[in-house]
Amino acid sequence: MTLRTSSAIDVARVAQDTKDHVLISWMAQGSLAPLVVTGGEGCWIHSGDRRILDFSSTLVNTNLGHQHPKVVRAIQEQAATLTYAAPSFTDAPRATLARMIAERAPGDLTKTLFTTGGTEAVESAIKIARLYTGRQKVMTQYRSFHGQTQGAMSAGGDNRRWANEPGIPGIVRFLNPDPYRSIFGNDVQKALAHVEEVIWYEGPEHIAAIMCEPIVGASGLIVPPEGFFQGIRALCDRYGIVMILDEVMTGFGRTGKWFAAEHWDVVPDLMTFAKGVNSGYVPLGGVIVDEPIAKHFQDHVLWQGLTYSGHALACAAGVATIEAYRDERVIENAARMGDLLMAELRELASRHPSVGDVRGKGLMCGIELVKDRETKEALERWNGPSQQLATTLRTALMKQDVYVMCRWNLLVIAPPLIIAEDDLRTGIRAIDEALGIADRYAATGTLS
Repeated sequence: MTLRTSSAIDVARVAQDTKDHVLISWMAQGSLAPLVVTGGEGCWIHSGDRRILDFSSTLVNTNLGHQHPKVVRAIQEQAATLTYAAPSFTDAPRATLARMIAERAPGDLTKTLFTTGGTEAVESAIKIARLYTGRQKVMTQYRSFHGQTQGAMSAGGDNRRWANEPGIPGIVRFLNPDPYRSIFGNDVQKALAHVEEVIWYEGPEHIAAIMCEPIVGASGLIVPPEGFFQGIRALCDRYGIVMILDEVMTGFGRTGKWFAAEHWDVVPDLMTFAKGVNSGYVPLGGVIVDEPIAKHFQDHVLWQGLTYSGHALACAAGVATIEAYRDERVIENAARMGDLLMAELRELASRHPSVGDVRGKGLMCGIELVKDRETKEALERWNGPSQQLATTLRTALMKQDVYVMCRWNLLVIAPPLIIAEDDLRTGIRAIDEALGIADRYAATGTLS
């Protein structure tokens, strides 16, 4: 299928202006040649006449795919009515979206502070936990990512924090209960005993919060063993610590449920969100708090705010997104397609010796690549300096017009929640071919 690019877009000029004037995140700038995106539709990204299957929902955020007409129309209509109101005021999109999120959030999570993304949501959650408890320390996992402002970066555990250290004081990390390769294996009681031991070492009276991603994202796509989050909830209750779940990546249907916390029937005290709340159409995030925390701020000042908190265009997009999830049964589709995706990935694993593990929930799955299945030696070291394997795999997939997020020895397969079976199988076939590269690398040590 040949696509027409708007005559207003000079692709060559965009590429040159980017090279000359734009700093690209997470990259050395010298040899970059970023894809010029000229449009998108559904599960596909357009670059001129080229169509590329977005098999990782870009940054695991375009849950509704690209250019969903209901959301685009909502932004247009809101722009004609009101584009911005001060955060000390209120307006219909902000109030409506806050109510809709509270109606779908687990337990008694009830009031939202809106931000412009997940990083600010995490910053806000840390501040709220400290204000509420009067304590300073925040416990997080080593394999985690929570954003890139100073506080959120400090809370993360992977190598993206290294360049900005030292970070904020008071962050304490513990080891993840990774069923595939951690020292705890599937023994959830050992994993929880480790967390409790860290609590004792740090002094529970000094710990404000324990913050975790329900499913670790690009730092490993790690699904915890059953019982782990119930145990974290019990530890928080025992020691008066607030529980924060960072659902920036997992929220709004990504795992086949509205929020990943539902898989374990756990209710946090605070929950951050972003990405899927409006599919990234306008920057938006937030932190929603439970009734006791909301009540605390009835007569205590909430020392946190942003100029663009609850931006009208972003919230209008959020309202339309949640309506689309509901009316088009998008989350049910994510659960159904997620089952198919996992089955197909496991079948690939049976044929590719470089695949050590396949894991995930819903349309958030990962493939971990190894040199040897018996030893589980990683095909590219996690947190290592090399991204050669990831770059080679990503390039090979893009040559097949399929975009997949690749990092170290991990492929993150997280297509839009609207994906149909035909497109899903297109992505799986491309991964099947790319895994041949990983198999040769595991056998020979070369990527050529």
